[in-house]
Amino acid sequence: MHIHWFPGHMTKALRMMEQEVVAVDAIIYMLDARAPSSCINPAFDSIIGSRPVLYILNKSDLVTQSDTNQWLAYFSSLGKQALSITGTSRSIKPKIVQALKQACAPVIKKYLDKGVKKTIRAMVIGIPNSGKSTFINSLAGAKKTVTGNRPGVTRGKQWISIDPYIDVMDTPGTLYPDFADQAKAVRLALIGSIREEIADIVGLATEAITFLLKEYPLVLHKAFPNIGQEQETLAILDSIAEARGYLLQGGKLDIQRAARAIINDLRKLKFGKILYEKPKD
Repeated sequence: MHIHWFPGHMTKALRMMEQEVVAVDAIIYMLDARAPSSCINPAFDSIIGSRPVLYILNKSDLVTQSDTNQWLAYFSSLGKQALSITGTSRSIKPKIVQALKQACAPVIKKYLDKGVKKTIRAMVIGIPNSGKSTFINSLAGAKKTVTGNRPGVTRGKQWISIDPYIDVMDTPGTLYPDFADQAKAVRLALIGSIREEIADIVGLATEAITFLLKEYPLVLHKAFPNIGQEQETLAILDSIAEARGYLLQGGKLDIQRAARAIINDLRKLKFGKILYEKPKD
């Protein structure tokens, strides 16, 4: 299985960000807490430049506090400012505002010394479905941007005021132009940042099963007691289809449906809170 998805609107999005970033004081970098490293897009490096970056581990309710703490400690060890949040909560605003003011303290002071109260402008960047628009709506206290639990919803730029002296800019979710690391591509597909029709669902499910057997060996056997300890991944899909009664016409096992069920169960936390990568993976 090879995953690649970089539609034309992502190229336009990168060009738009390159043009708009000249007026930006800071970057808010949205990461999915389930796979933070895979969410870091090398294509953003030149856009960020030397600007201060606030890393947001979003959807932190989908992983354990211990796993979140590992990642926060990792970013701190690199001298990077990071916060963990659940983007749907409106209670996040005070700490985001405080963190932005801290990150931009030098430029704020520079303007204050001239008697000017500076309005901080921050660009929100991230891969598709990382929760940028929902995050901004929570900060604004109202639905200011279009959201959706699927990649590719936001297509253009939009400035939103979240505080008398802080504006944030929503941007389209953008992936890597080239997925040289297919392990990262698989993680992004599992968390829903790559459109499902791009990936082979059976191949993706077998990757998920392999991962679960290695990192969370008890969850599959707890959910499906009929799975044998030494079964191959495709045989496990057969067992899941059989256990759930997923049959095609003629009584043949519906492997496609079983594969989709595994992916859906993962995303709905049916196997518990799953962290797809640890720091330095």
